[in-house]
Amino acid sequence: MTTDPVECRSEVEYAEKPVALTWDGQRLEVQAILARWRTPQGKHFRVSTTDGHIFELAYQTAVDEWHIQAS
Repeated sequence: MTTDPVECRSEVEYAEKPVALTWDGQRLEVQAILARWRTPQGKHFRVSTTDGHIFELAYQTAVDEWHIQAS
């Protein structure tokens, strides 16, 4: 069983608010959403985590996949 790399709150639609992500095997809680935007491929978020790191999260709707990039 695999764990989703991003945990999010979903109310009206999926992936509305990321709350945690898994990076290098560790669960990191999202402290703040710094930016959010959409592209034809899906939703994107720039977030800061409680340990001070910044990540870009991209949810590709067509393939139902999250991609995480450290900034």
